[in-house]
Formats: sequence, C-alpha cells, structure tokens
Amino acid sequence: MYDLISIGDITIDLFFKGVSLTTKQNRFYLAIGGKYHADHFYESLGGGSANVAAGCSHFGVSAAVIGKIGENSFKQLIIQKLIRKGVSSEFLLHEKEYINISCIFLAQKGERTIVHYTTPYVSFSLTEAIKQIAKPKIVYMGNLPGVSIEDRKRIAAFFKRNRALLCLNFGVTDCALPISRIRRLLTFADILILNTHEFGKLVKKPREKIDFTKNCATLLRFNDKLLVLTDGERGSFAYFQKKVYHQKAVTPQKIVDTTGAGDAFTSGFLSAYLKEKLVEKALLRGAEYASRIIGKIGAQ
Repeated sequence: MYDLISIGDITIDLFFKGVSLTTKQNRFYLAIGGKYHADHFYESLGGGSANVAAGCSHFGVSAAVIGKIGENSFKQLIIQKLIRKGVSSEFLLHEKEYINISCIFLAQKGERTIVHYTTPYVSFSLTEAIKQIAKPKIVYMGNLPGVSIEDRKRIAAFFKRNRALLCLNFGVTDCALPISRIRRLLTFADILILNTHEFGKLVKKPREKIDFTKNCATLLRFNDKLLVLTDGERGSFAYFQKKVYHQKAVTPQKIVDTTGAGDAFTSGFLSAYLKEKLVEKALLRGAEYASRIIGKIGAQ
C-alpha cells in the first residue's frame, strides 16, 4: 500500500541555458536558420504527476505514479529516474507510439519558454491500472486534458469508495469549461489546488477583481473542503472551514529556473498535510520546497 498515488503527466524535460539564447521584450530572440550554443544542458524527469510523486517521496511519503510512457528510447530513462526518486513505476501505462517531451529554454534570470510535444489522439484509459491498486491514503489527480470529466469521475469514485483523500488540480483547458461540468468532479474532491490565474478562469471572474483575502471557496461552492491557491511571489492562500490562511512566498537567494514551482509547492503541501492535517504547516512546507526547487535547474 502506498501513501500517495499521483495520476497524470510524465515527461522528459531537456533544459538549455546560455548567453547566446538572448531575450527581447519578454521573448527569446532567435533567428530562423540560426544555430545557438547552450552553455548549460540538463536532463530531468518532468510532468505534474511525476513531479508531485517525486517531491512527496523526498519527504518520506511512499509514492507511486500512474501515467503513460512510450515503448521507445525514453522508457528505461523514465523508469530509472522514477526509481532514483523513490517512486514506484509499477502502475505505468505503456503505449507503443507515445512520446511526451519538453525542451525548455532558460533565460539568465530563471524565466523560461517551453516547447512541448505529446503524441496526439492517443487514448488514456486508467481502468485497468486502478483495479490493481490497494487503498492509498491520498490520491493526487493532476492535469489530465486527455481524460474526459466522466472518466475522471469514475476514477475519483473508485478511490473515494476506498476512503482515500482526493486532491485535484486542473489545467487552463479544464478551467475554461462551464463550471457546471467541473462541479460534477469537484463533488468527489477533498482538496483543490490551483494557481490564482486558473482559479479566475474557473469561476469566470477576472483575477484582478478577486479579493483573495476573503473566503474564495464560496465562489466555487467548495465551503466544506480545502481550497489552496498559489499566487507566485505573493505567496499562497488556503480556505478551509470558513477560515482564510495566507503564507508569504519564501524567496531563494537566486532564481535559476521556475519550472515545476507549482508542483513543488503541491508536493510540499500534501506531504505535510498528510502527516498532521495542519493547514499552516502545510502551506509553509509548500512555500519552502517551491523556493528550493526554483533555486536550481529542474522540477525536482
């Protein structure tokens, strides 16, 4: 039995950083036909599912990941990296033609541009995988744009029948859906973690017009559950049992790479909350771990 099951995206991330990768007006300034030399190259496991599982494992949480990988040259690399991070690979879903890879260009101050490729039109069925899983303490279901809301409801219902805590995260595509469709899935959730931009899209209000110091759970009818919102350098908020919590951001000495900061916060938060159910301590650990991650290259 695992403490945490993390469901979602698994990628290989390839990072490039160098003085020749110049920026102008918040864009990388690269000539068509040009050839550029990177001073630094770094290869890492990535994807929200893998990042959260690896982060929780760092804090002593036994973790397994459910995600799709291809039968290609990246397969053993992904499995080896999961094992090194202390994450079980026994529930991986293998698809012959599947590729999920990101090339990440890093600016000198840690800003990044991501070029991502995922094999299109490949089914993503979790039915067989979840049948094999014993009761976990908590399930993290990350961004799953390739899985329908109805299928995610069935997965959520399975784990709720096994009395697991369920933490959800949505991407921008999900947040743009009508709120009535998302609510069907939210009924199963115990915890929802979003950034403030995603939350604004979800509740159909401009982020700038939302007062995050007030109980934002009411905007989502999520009052009896735990809502956590991250807000970058402004820190994070949590709303639980009509109480509002705020945690200031922990600033690293130097920002090297902001990739995976949100996943790092999530894994820090969940690992602490799983242990003591104390929102303040969980927010602090999330902030501290996010700070640690953006102080180096890579999402773990």
